[in-house]
Amino acid sequence: MISGQNQRVAGFEKPGEEQPRIYSPEFMTGSEEINELIWAAYYQIFHEQQMLASNRQLALESQLLARQLTVRDFIRGLLLSDSFRRLNYECNNNYRFVELCIQRVLGRKVYNEREKLALSVVLATKGLEGFVDELLNSQEYLDNFGEYVVPYQRRRILPQRSKGELPFARMARYGTDYRDKLPTPVRVRKPFNFREFMASSNGSVVSWLFGTLIALIVYFYVSTYLGILPTLGGY
Repeated sequence: MISGQNQRVAGFEKPGEEQPRIYSPEFMTGSEEINELIWAAYYQIFHEQQMLASNRQLALESQLLARQLTVRDFIRGLLLSDSFRRLNYECNNNYRFVELCIQRVLGRKVYNEREKLALSVVLATKGLEGFVDELLNSQEYLDNFGEYVVPYQRRRILPQRSKGELPFARMARYGTDYRDKLPTPVRVRKPFNFREFMASSNGSVVSWLFGTLIALIVYFYVSTYLGILPTLGGY
């Protein structure tokens, strides 16, 4: 895997509101704290848009609660789950999927197009499982998160910036190529409903139309009665 200088430089920022919270069972004793760690892992891998009850991996959660899995094993299980495959892998091209996984697993952006291309080749040749192992077994992952820390977005605050990077969770889940393939909703025309029309129309406009119509009808009959207009029967 390609590495860069930023990866090897230790952070020296002062803790603040934008600094991530570290979740690790090494510092947790109660089940509530472990449940918070599980929630943090789901949020990191699935993000809030995909955090549905149907996407939970209950068997993995049970094993983690029983300390039969490390956090790294739990993250691997989430990445290889059917839900993650369906919601992220199958609906993105390899380049977009690599970019997404670098953000969620290694906690940073891709360095450049060269790294994105190199990891796309790994994904294409080794498959999803081999690609996930490539990330989780990398020295970068082990140095930053090890076996027991939930991955997080690293170094959001840089010395030359007044504000940190946009959180990865706010970025689009799908690439434009997949979005453009989505079917356009078809609008079905409803039959005309007079009552709905009256309720939705502006009252003054409707009143004016009906007033004008009644005035025309009255004028027609009065004119016919006084002989101003020819009758329907002749002259």
